[in-house]
Amino acid sequence: MSDLPELPVPTVHVRGGSAIRRPLMVLAVCAVGVIAWLARDFLIPTAAAIVLALILTPVANTLERLRVPTWGAAAASVLLLAIAVAGLLAVAAPAVTSWAEQAPFVAYRLERKLEGLRKSLAIVRQVSERVEQATTGPATPPAATPSPPEKVVAREQSLLGELARTTPAILLQIGYAAVLSFMLLSHRNDHKRQILRIATTFPTRVRLARIMRDINERVGHYLFALAVIYTIVAAASTTVLALLGFPNALLWGVLMGLASFVPFIGPPVAIGLVALVALLTYEEWTFMVAAPLALAVIHFVESQLVTPIFVSRRCALNAVAVFAGVALLGWMWGAVGAIVAVPLLILLSTVAAHLPSLRWLEVLLSDDRPVSERLAVKPPLASAPLRPASPRRHRMPTRPARRETA
Repeated sequence: MSDLPELPVPTVHVRGGSAIRRPLMVLAVCAVGVIAWLARDFLIPTAAAIVLALILTPVANTLERLRVPTWGAAAASVLLLAIAVAGLLAVAAPAVTSWAEQAPFVAYRLERKLEGLRKSLAIVRQVSERVEQATTGPATPPAATPSPPEKVVAREQSLLGELARTTPAILLQIGYAAVLSFMLLSHRNDHKRQILRIATTFPTRVRLARIMRDINERVGHYLFALAVIYTIVAAASTTVLALLGFPNALLWGVLMGLASFVPFIGPPVAIGLVALVALLTYEEWTFMVAAPLALAVIHFVESQLVTPIFVSRRCALNAVAVFAGVALLGWMWGAVGAIVAVPLLILLSTVAAHLPSLRWLEVLLSDDRPVSERLAVKPPLASAPLRPASPRRHRMPTRPARRETA
């Protein structure tokens, strides 16, 4: 038996890793979706605070260059934002109050304008009722419908009741988002150091540092640029509507600026609302078309000329992914989710650009080229090569020559 040659044992490679990894990824995505839906009351202000902190980071960095302490720069940035929002609300409060008071009457006027369509449909209903009366006898008289003033009062009471129920929760979420934004800004350097401590190897630490740098440059500067552009859009829309004599021009101009943060969906919705108000306000077609047409021109100039020039192509995302993300987060989190959808997609694509395991996600979210090519992502050690220690030349000790004794 010892003379028999030993046969090589074949090695079997089991390729079950990908087959197990894919179902786990699907389950992880489903779990994230369920958590995002169940914890939306907590995640909505948290996501808003993260986005606000990224927007205010360039402001805080500028203040720190002026020798302002870190906590002072963070507090000043949040305070400036709070003053701007408070001033905007103070100016727009009369317009909002006036619109809220007129909303039931506007709805009633819309019903009156649609009365012609109802009359044309009522002819068919009268014919069917007469046929029914001829076959079954006289019909019972319909119940008395409330008069227009009663309808208006009922709608106004329902609007005020809904506003009274939702105001405390909204104020609590706004306060939480403001405090969290201040904490993220004031401790942003400490957070970076803590995240770098997670890495156990030097290549992982370099990769984490690059991810945080690209998030700061790509997401922060992108959001700051968009905030400036959409503020100009709001001012231009307000000016044009005021020149056209449109009612509550400031309210609709600010709404146009806020709606611009929601790509593909926000501006058409705002323009549609303005067109509806113009339809109810004016009698001539010239005035009905002027206001929505002017807003459409402003949106075209902003989206096709201004934003592509002042916003880097490094932030370009796939249009289908943006539309799906805005629709999904808008359905789950409402208006805040639709606004923070694009910043979250940019953040996700930036992280995926540095992780080879998420290459598929980077390709799905990118527009024409992957994000890693725009950011010129290099291997973890490419930008910080370690020089090998130069070998020291050790001289061999020379032994003293032996003296030969006679």
